[in-house]
Amino acid sequence: MGAHALHEGRDDDRGDLDDLAASARAELVRVIEASGAWDTDPAWREAFEAVPRHLFVPYYYAGAVGGQQRLWGESRDPRTRERWVRGAYADAPLATRVRDGELLSSSSQPSLMAAMLAELHVEDGHNILEIGAGTGYNAALLAHRLGDALVTTVDLDPEITESARRHLAAAGYHPAVVTGDGSRGVPERAPFDRIVATCTLTTIPRAWLAQSRPGARILTPFATGLAALTVRDADHAEGRFLHTSAYFVPLRGGNRPERDVPHLGALPRRTRDHELLRFLLALTRGSLDPQEAYTLWEREDRPVRERYGITVSGDREWAWLDEPTGPYAWPLPAT
Repeated sequence: MGAHALHEGRDDDRGDLDDLAASARAELVRVIEASGAWDTDPAWREAFEAVPRHLFVPYYYAGAVGGQQRLWGESRDPRTRERWVRGAYADAPLATRVRDGELLSSSSQPSLMAAMLAELHVEDGHNILEIGAGTGYNAALLAHRLGDALVTTVDLDPEITESARRHLAAAGYHPAVVTGDGSRGVPERAPFDRIVATCTLTTIPRAWLAQSRPGARILTPFATGLAALTVRDADHAEGRFLHTSAYFVPLRGGNRPERDVPHLGALPRRTRDHELLRFLLALTRGSLDPQEAYTLWEREDRPVRERYGITVSGDREWAWLDEPTGPYAWPLPAT
């Protein structure tokens, strides 16, 4: 199907759009595969081949001169519809809800989603909780792999959960979609074998541990990285950060991150925007001032993310460098 077919302004171009979507989806799968995102669990390829991302983003916002342009799949302009389809299958995050200039919800970069799903280490029969429903696309990928009955997604905003439910149904998936505070989990659907968050946290909610089976894995954005924790019981969990960076919207509800930015004027200009320093600054906010964090960072030879971890034990929670009981540890806010 040539692109010209979408430029003729026909009212019956739905089949052409579907053909274009299938072609673009196949190309996205090739891009994700080349990135190595699912090297450790290539079974996720089938889910990305099958789930139609464009059904989960009937509109989204793209950067444009002077602001943002809303791309809509039902636009009267065939060129806009074609651009919408192609953008839906780009390996890029898509802004789906913006209010007063604030990003409320998005569809994450597909290769990052693939990497996170692979890092969940799922097995057949696992019961999964997703924190942050977004468009419903990630829940659809999970449901394709594990089945509707084993997937729960929760979001605080009823508009988000309602639209996610519609998108999922349109694509043929029916996992549990719950409106509620994700920091409290979904006790009626517990116990969970895996919990994955698609929003940034500053502390690990105890409710997640209480609703997890022993040995469960929690994967969540934290600071500007991804923390992977193993749950021992309702009071204990521990794990390290993965190597990748991760930038997500904050969790809305009982575990909302602080949004202040530390003053970096005293730090050397050449290092202020270094990604690994920014990660340490975010991880130690409230415990170390920027100069202290910078001094530690240089002294420890600019440590990579995998050297950091998080421990939850009883009513204590802390981040650490190298070892949970080592010399570098920083308390995290109590939940």
